Amino acid sequence: MWQARGMSTDAHTSSDGNRPAPLYDLDVRTPTHAERARTMAEQLRVGTLCTLAQEPKGHPYGSLVTVALDAGSPVFLISELAEHTRNLRQDVRASLLLAESVASDPLANARVTLLGECHPLQEPTHARAAYLARHPDAAYYADFRDFGFWKLKLSALRYIGGYGRMSWVGVEEWLAAEPDPIAPDAPGIIAHMNEDHAQAMPLYCRAFSKAVDTSAATMTSIDRYGFEMSATTAVGPRPIRLAFPTAIANKTDARKALVALLHEARAKLGP
Repeated sequence: MWQARGMSTDAHTSSDGNRPAPLYDLDVRTPTHAERARTMAEQLRVGTLCTLAQEPKGHPYGSLVTVALDAGSPVFLISELAEHTRNLRQDVRASLLLAESVASDPLANARVTLLGECHPLQEPTHARAAYLARHPDAAYYADFRDFGFWKLKLSALRYIGGYGRMSWVGVEEWLAAEPDPIAPDAPGIIAHMNEDHAQAMPLYCRAFSKAVDTSAATMTSIDRYGFEMSATTAVGPRPIRLAFPTAIANKTDARKALVALLHEARAKLGP
């Protein structure tokens, strides 16, 4: 099996001499690239399936497909009439691109490319359940004779989490990674903090990072291990990441952890 190669890269941990030194502890716990990729993929329903065209022979052929994950493996319900199915009948090699569409800059969005061999399933019980849970409207044609469930057996994965965050992720690491439980609630938490508790973010930065001159800050992400902010400092906007004392599991945990950190920040900074 293909082995993951190289090191993970994160722009904010780069040793690039032209980049300002980070203003927070780089040892703060963060999701692994496998966790980030798995969390993103679990929330997506559509991807681009690339197969090897039979006509013209050997050219990469991209198709829009609906997809679900069955214990981490992509599964599809595809028709024998589809060009990608015809391609797979002749050559099982394929890749699947899953990409989010959150940031206004397309290249700032996360994406993962999963490579492997795609095969039809003779006993698709688990794949069927996983797929129909994600795409319930497909139930009415799932038993049509010209449709079948296929699974991509993974051999390699490439994750890009936006600018400067990228790596080859090991298949075993991907399969073992657990999607972040906060992900479904993250947009609401971020919006609430930025709209209703904007005054808390500069306090977090000044109390728990080197960005002691922070005049304003906005929360940009949150996960089970901590959260990230963009702090306005004298030298411009700078990224700050802070950790929760213990991993959180839901939005109630998030609220309690953020309130506790705010109390601690106020006590540390004083009047």
